[in-house]
Amino acid sequence: MGDPAGIGFDVVIEAVTGPQRQDLPPFFLIADPISLTARARQMNRDLTIATFDPGRQEFPRLHGVLQVCAITCPRPVEAGRPDPGNGAAVIASIERAARLVKEAHASAMVTSPIAKNVLHAAGFKHPGHTEFLGELAQRLWSVTAQPVMMLAAPELRVVPVTVHVALSKVPGLLTQAMIETTALITLRALTTDFGIAKPRLAVCGLNPHAGEAGFMGHEDEAIIRPAIDALNAQGHAVSGPHPADTLFHAAARQRYDAVLAMYHDQGLIPIKTLAFDHGVNVTLGLPFVRTSPDHGTAFDIAGTGKASAGSFIAALHMAAEIASRRLRRVV
Repeated sequence: MGDPAGIGFDVVIEAVTGPQRQDLPPFFLIADPISLTARARQMNRDLTIATFDPGRQEFPRLHGVLQVCAITCPRPVEAGRPDPGNGAAVIASIERAARLVKEAHASAMVTSPIAKNVLHAAGFKHPGHTEFLGELAQRLWSVTAQPVMMLAAPELRVVPVTVHVALSKVPGLLTQAMIETTALITLRALTTDFGIAKPRLAVCGLNPHAGEAGFMGHEDEAIIRPAIDALNAQGHAVSGPHPADTLFHAAARQRYDAVLAMYHDQGLIPIKTLAFDHGVNVTLGLPFVRTSPDHGTAFDIAGTGKASAGSFIAALHMAAEIASRRLRRVV
């Protein structure tokens, strides 16, 4: 359910009451039914919900009904006003989703946005969703996973090598091994999850003009290029390091299937410019399928009916498509 005070409820309500509701993959929502009903009323949406226990019941495909796996928020939920007192319920909803996938009661999980500062005030020890999912992979699947964040849309797929760290720390964190490992996880996912038989990966340089042969920094030649050479020696189609300022225009995007960016904004600014309303956050490198809308909690518009459901709907479809591809490979 994500943070119940944010737009996570809003976009689900918009999706299941809007014109696109007939085309949604079958899904259920782990949420507080009372708070969800109150939000629909606040938004003046005619929402019908029914609670069910996915561990004990078959999924009931009822037309026009949102199925809810109930979890209780101990504190009253008010749109736009996050409460750390509900943090434990938010965390529990993520773990419940992972367990239901592990137990084959669901084929994938889609997570709504969380507010990291709110969860940290509630005792959450992880930087964000991705790191927590890595812990769940270890705890529930007994797999040591290296979660990798991809932002994906029809126009572009990007993977940042470093994610939620200060820009000043990026050069010191980058290593050849980190770039190679992230690239291999990305290449594998492009094949298994996106159905690309021979994926092409473009790698950004770190510095302007990809270092200009060392004139604008040494990292591109000393760290990034050796990683690219090693990946190509293994038979992968990897190019770069490319100057980031010429890598994202329409013609350039025809030459690769995904971009490996060196830091967060280098990759996320282009995709959010191109696909702000329908980009999807996909976590690669996990033993289960996880997607998420590519937006935050947007507390300022929660409950107003102004939030677009586009990214949530895209995340639902992408989760279903990836799960279906993985199932076909197993069968």
